Amino acid sequence: MVLVALTACAGPYQYYGGPGVHDATAAEVAGGWENVEGTRVVLREDGSALLDKLDGHDFDFEDGWRLSGTGTWRLADDDGGQAVRLALTTRTRVERRRPPADADSPVTAPPPRYSWSFYVDRDQHGGLVLFFMYGDPDAGNRYVMTREPEA
Repeated sequence: MVLVALTACAGPYQYYGGPGVHDATAAEVAGGWENVEGTRVVLREDGSALLDKLDGHDFDFEDGWRLSGTGTWRLADDDGGQAVRLALTTRTRVERRRPPADADSPVTAPPPRYSWSFYVDRDQHGGLVLFFMYGDPDAGNRYVMTREPEA
């Protein structure tokens, strides 16, 4: 019975191995990215990053905090495909997505530093899409970042 309980909590990576993209370049990933919730991330070619209102991944998303600041990024590759590893190194602002549903529940303090791993995928037109999983891994929720429109 203990083995069943341990394997049931193996985390989101037991459910999803990645989209299998291996042909993206760092130059192609660099640039501005946005989310429908008002999140904005700029990945600079020099490996630095600007983050604005980026939510936590996996179960951290449920805490409701959104982080802004500066950090670093790199493009990594493994068997499941490529991923953008993004690290917030200097937090400049914290916002809340929403107030807690239960006023008696404790509010989780956001971390001063945080790291995300965005899967790299391609849309139906061959353009890049970045995403991470959030919430309960059984639900398969994706936090999708698309390329900012060019000015």
